[in-house]
Amino acid sequence: MGTSGDAAPEARKTTITPKAVIYQKYGSRASYEVEEVQESAQNGCPGLYIPQKGPSLFRCRLNLPELSIVSETFKKKKDAEQAAAEMAIQKLGIQPSTHTPNVDDAGEDLVTRVAYLFSNEFLASQHPLSCHFKAALSREGDLYGSVPVSVIAVYDGKISSLCKLIDPKVESNPCLVISFVLQAAATLPTLITATEGQLWIRRQNPYPPEVIEPLLLEQSCTLGCVCVQALLIPSSLNEDIKPVTLNVSSSAYYLDVIAQKLGLLDASKILVSRPIGKSSSETRLYFVASDLQFVEPSSELNGKKPDIFEGSMNARASYLAGQEVYGGAIMASIGYTWKSKDLFHEDVFLKTYYRMLIYKTPSGPYKLSRESTIATELPVVFTIKSNWRGAFPREILCTFCRQHRLSEPVFTISRYPVKALSDLSGSQKKLKVTELTEGTGHANENAANHGDDENLESMSKFRCEVKVLSKLQDLILQCSPKDSCRKETDCIQNASLKVLSWLSSYFQDFNMPLEKLNSLADALDVKFNPQHLFKEFKFCLAMYLNQQRTIKANNCVDVPQAIGEHENYLLRIEGPESGICPSNGSLACICYSACLVTEVGDTKELIESAYEFEFELGARAVNPHVETAVAQMSVGQSAFFLVDLPSQELILAAANDSARALSLINSNICRLEYCITLLKVSEPLEDRMEQALFSPPLSKQRVEYAVEHIKKSDATTLVDFGCGSGSLLESLLDYPTSLRKIVGVDLSLKSLSRAAKVLHSKLSKSLDGDVPCRGIESATLYYGSIIVFDSRMRGFDIGTCLEVIEHMEEDQASLFGDLVLSSFRPSVLIVSTPNYEYNVILQKSELPSQEEAQEGKGQSESCRFRNHDHKFEWTREQFSSWARNLASRHNYSVEFSGVGGSADCEPGFASQIALFKRLPWQEERIEDEELVHPYNIIWEWSNSETSKSCD
Repeated sequence: MGTSGDAAPEARKTTITPKAVIYQKYGSRASYEVEEVQESAQNGCPGLYIPQKGPSLFRCRLNLPELSIVSETFKKKKDAEQAAAEMAIQKLGIQPSTHTPNVDDAGEDLVTRVAYLFSNEFLASQHPLSCHFKAALSREGDLYGSVPVSVIAVYDGKISSLCKLIDPKVESNPCLVISFVLQAAATLPTLITATEGQLWIRRQNPYPPEVIEPLLLEQSCTLGCVCVQALLIPSSLNEDIKPVTLNVSSSAYYLDVIAQKLGLLDASKILVSRPIGKSSSETRLYFVASDLQFVEPSSELNGKKPDIFEGSMNARASYLAGQEVYGGAIMASIGYTWKSKDLFHEDVFLKTYYRMLIYKTPSGPYKLSRESTIATELPVVFTIKSNWRGAFPREILCTFCRQHRLSEPVFTISRYPVKALSDLSGSQKKLKVTELTEGTGHANENAANHGDDENLESMSKFRCEVKVLSKLQDLILQCSPKDSCRKETDCIQNASLKVLSWLSSYFQDFNMPLEKLNSLADALDVKFNPQHLFKEFKFCLAMYLNQQRTIKANNCVDVPQAIGEHENYLLRIEGPESGICPSNGSLACICYSACLVTEVGDTKELIESAYEFEFELGARAVNPHVETAVAQMSVGQSAFFLVDLPSQELILAAANDSARALSLINSNICRLEYCITLLKVSEPLEDRMEQALFSPPLSKQRVEYAVEHIKKSDATTLVDFGCGSGSLLESLLDYPTSLRKIVGVDLSLKSLSRAAKVLHSKLSKSLDGDVPCRGIESATLYYGSIIVFDSRMRGFDIGTCLEVIEHMEEDQASLFGDLVLSSFRPSVLIVSTPNYEYNVILQKSELPSQEEAQEGKGQSESCRFRNHDHKFEWTREQFSSWARNLASRHNYSVEFSGVGGSADCEPGFASQIALFKRLPWQEERIEDEELVHPYNIIWEWSNSETSKSCD
């Protein structure tokens, strides 16, 4: 059940980094200079004659008053910086403080910090808050030198950190900081003046002339007036958000200008929110602290939450700020930064507001990273990294947590061994059946064993558990996926995506019954604490339930409903049929536009467009209308259709002129018109389609099949024709065999280079210890065509050719077969190739966690090849005919088997295998043939201490 996560975990201990230690001691006097270093092209693989480019590394110089330190090289800049800082700490003998301050210590430190803020030294510093102090000196009359307490509370990080130590509730109620600052100021009556009932404090005695005069000189150089566009967010949801202009002169304090827009004479009662939007943003909300009742100043800084803010809560502003906002609020991007002494400012428009709303939803960061808020949806499955477009799930989840003032998500990785069936006789491997739970986007994977349970081999897989915690370390939810991944990064991305998918469902319907919310959570391996969930997202509930509409963060309706029940969905496809159609798993590239059209007056307003937009078909990476249309198109065709409007926030976040779009929506009956052109289709990778059904993947099963036969043989020599990156040769090194000599041949230098590095690494270890491959005496990789004779390939005990012949023309495949069996004459030859008849299953198979596509839509009458590079794919009958003819011509016997599927069930094995064995009486055919060496040796290894190479 979703309520099982009641217990809050222990608060995580924070560790101080070397850079933080250096900053504590030196502050801005410490500077880091990072330089990029190009590593030498040494590849650690002797005998490899292919030019290699070394990786980019980074070295850091840390400059301190006493000395300079240069770090070693690292792959990441931050690692180089931390290493330099650690070296400096050791050389200087700095002992990092291990003292954890308590509430009393924090109170004393707060008083010290407040006193420092009003010192001569701080006024002359580069701190952004010092600019507010300088600006306050330009105020006139009784306001001269008065600094709003809210500014101190927001702009000084040390003040905020100390207040969190005093009372952790500061995280959820930042206004508590104001009370603590006022209490600290009350203990400094000779330095600071704080008037009861006012939210400002100032220095008791004026600054000396030598401090003020340079500031006046700076101010005289920046005379002028700036006009900043901002937004007024009314408290009532019935009132529209309005643009306002802030006219700020160089002699005025910009907070006073904002206060006047909110109906106040000055900024004494203006509160400032934390930054909203992206972390680097200076966009904040400014609002009035009405009816504030102060806690009596006390020397003991254990104040309680003041009873403030009576009246109407501003739901929209509260949602953006993550804190209670009452009355009207100004949203503006203006203030002082570390980068400059001048006033920073950017215009804020209506579109900015709506994009910030979207950014706070679970799928919002993904939509904005793709610059497509209407057409794009957060995919329901992370397939492979190369097919993913936009921000990755882990990054999105971290962004979501920051936007809602939660702790960073905690990822716990588990690595464990799993057992893979060893297919000794070519029987079927585990078939992964993906069943989709209706309405959840969750796949239940049931692995059915159809082979022998003996001879199990271990391999590692990963699982990732994700926890989302509040700033007070209350457990909100955790996701513990049952499925595992072969790559650590993939399991992190998949677990993050499950959390985001569940949160998206919640954000789509805040009124969702708890029972349904639990059901969705169970389907996605999520457990949550309802009390903590509702508490942390209370501002979301207040905003969207009060206005009785929802941001559809993953604005999806089921495809059947969108096309079957929606009578207004009219799809028109124009252009000739090219025959190149997308299928599940393929990457479709489209050009599209989405326009707002009125039913009266034929007004059309462009809302969103993209010239080249790629997405993976079947992963629900776009809205259902777009995906359904693209699935029925071929390259070069265009589609046109009208659909009902998505949520208003999505439209206004996308529109260039949000005000005009809002006017059209409010005054007319509008619909959305799509125009889509399918530009190109990249077929899905063969491995991707195979992984959709098989675990282990079919490629691994083929290698395992060959390895088992080799292990059981007495072969001492092996040649792999079309060895690629050396997956078979590498796997052989993990097991004790009778092999003494291994050879690989391929036409790809890039693949051979990778194979050389892997093989060299493993074989080098055999010289130092007791490892399975210690019996290997030599290994060689050749660059050449396997349909060209090379006398060095003659007489091997075993030859292998796994999934290679289909990349040739059919006549070349026959030439290869004749060449190998007549001239090379291995004792055993293992050949595998795709079974074309199995493509029906592969190409109609579901991607994990994907709803079933409508049958017949966008499918050609005949199955396509599994890979765009395949020149042919044979049926079982065609493959059998090819192999039997070769065997009869060259005095070999042949047996048939395969992996993936079953010989007893249609349509047979997914990969079909022919096992050729040379008949005994043929062994007498040993002839003196010409020594021909057209192949080039790319890499060679021997078990002597020096590696040999050859031109």
